[in-house]
Amino acid sequence: MSEESYSAVYEQAMTVPASVIDGNGHVNNVAYVQWMQDVAILHFEALGGAGMMAEHGAVWVARSHQIEYLRPVFQDDELVMRTWIAGMERVKSVRHYEFVKEGVVIAQGETDWIFVDAQSGRPKRIPEEMKATVRN
Repeated sequence: MSEESYSAVYEQAMTVPASVIDGNGHVNNVAYVQWMQDVAILHFEALGGAGMMAEHGAVWVARSHQIEYLRPVFQDDELVMRTWIAGMERVKSVRHYEFVKEGVVIAQGETDWIFVDAQSGRPKRIPEEMKATVRN
């Protein structure tokens, strides 16, 4: 991690399944986006964020994903997915990710998440108590 984070790093280990291997014999790029979403949800739930979202009638929506692939990954490789919230402001949260194999970062990414009203779909200010919950 190259910058200060807003939240502690959350880690989830996984074994690469055959279902994500593409015609080139390695993990399909689309799988990383799914994994980013999955680990973000796990992390936010671990922080107690799901209850706060329901309380405020809001959901998180991904606005953009950025991924840098550094090395290929293959079926049955053991990975550690890492994520942390790098910042929160007004309606946006920036989340970072690292995918690590045997201590080496093999991919890294970032997602801009927007907090939106579940009924209207319009951006909604992130509640201060949510920001306080996810701070270090």
